[in-house]
Amino acid sequence: MLKIFTLFADLVTYQWFGMSPGHHLTEAIHFFVEDTTKIFFLLVTIIFVVAIVRSFFPPERTRKFLSNKKVIVAHVLAALLGVVTPFCSCSACPLFIGFVEAGIPLGVTFSFLISSPMVNEVALILLFGLFGWEIAAIYLGTGLLVAVVAGMVIGRLNMERFVADYVWEIRMGQAEIPDMDWAERIEYARGYVKDILSKIWLYVLGGIAVGALVHGYVPQDFLLRYAGPSNPVAVPVAVILGVPLYSNAAGVIPIVQALMAKGLPLGTTLAFMMAVTALSFPEMVILSQVLKKQLIMTFVGIVSISIIMVGYVFNMLI
Repeated sequence: MLKIFTLFADLVTYQWFGMSPGHHLTEAIHFFVEDTTKIFFLLVTIIFVVAIVRSFFPPERTRKFLSNKKVIVAHVLAALLGVVTPFCSCSACPLFIGFVEAGIPLGVTFSFLISSPMVNEVALILLFGLFGWEIAAIYLGTGLLVAVVAGMVIGRLNMERFVADYVWEIRMGQAEIPDMDWAERIEYARGYVKDILSKIWLYVLGGIAVGALVHGYVPQDFLLRYAGPSNPVAVPVAVILGVPLYSNAAGVIPIVQALMAKGLPLGTTLAFMMAVTALSFPEMVILSQVLKKQLIMTFVGIVSISIIMVGYVFNMLI
C-alpha cells in the first residue's frame, strides 16, 4: 500500500515539476514529497486509533493503576503504559507530581517518563511503515529495556531528596474518571488528531526537510567517515548531537531514514533517535520545575549511558 506514495512522488517530481532523475535537488524533492504524504497519512490514521485506546487510560487512571504494585512489576508496567498513555513536555510536571503524590516510587515514575516520549505508538507505527516490523520491534524492545533499567537504577540511588520540596506537600484530589460511550470516544479521537497535528506538523515538516537534504546532498562517504562502523565513538557522538535537538519521534524518523539510507549503522541511528526523543533540552527545562539539578543530571547521565550501550550492542550484532 505504501508504494502509492512513491508513485505519487514520481508523478510530482518527474512529471509535474519536469525534473530529471539523478540530480541532488531531484532526489531531495522526491524524498520530501514521498515522506510528507506517507508520514502525514500514517499520523492521521495512527493518532486516531491511538486516541481511542488512550480514551481508556486517562492520566488519573494510569496513576491509580501504578500505585501499590511490586517494584519490578511496577517498572515494567510503567514502561509499557508509557507506550499507550498521553505524555509530552507540557504534561510532565502535573503527571510527575501526581505519580509522586500517589506513592509511586521515584524510579518507577522515571521508567514511565523515559518510555512515553521515546517508545510512543506513533514512533512504532511509523518505524513499521518505513523500515519494517523487525526494526520497529528492535526499537520497542530496546526502548523498554532502557526505560526499565534506567528507572531501576534511579530508584536504587534513593534520590527522593532531589525532588523539589513543594512536590511532597501537594495533595491532589482523587478525580473521578468519567466513562465515555463510543460516540464520545470518536469525537475525542477527532479532536485529539487535530490537537496533536496542530502541535507537531511544523516539526514533522522540518524533520522531513532535513532528511531530504541529507538524502539528496550529503555524500555517503562523509557520514560514513564520521559516524560509520569504523569510528569507535560514533554512537556517543550521535547521542551528544541528539540531546540538544527538540523534536518528537515523528519529526526525527525522516532524518533517521535518510541517515540509514546513507549507510549509517542501525545502532548509531537508533541511539540518535532515542537521544532526541528521550533527552530533549526543552523537556529538561520543564522538569527542572520539579526536579533539582542533581537528579536531572543523574537522569540524563544514566539514560545517555544506557542508549550508548544499546547503540554499541546493535552495531556489533547487526
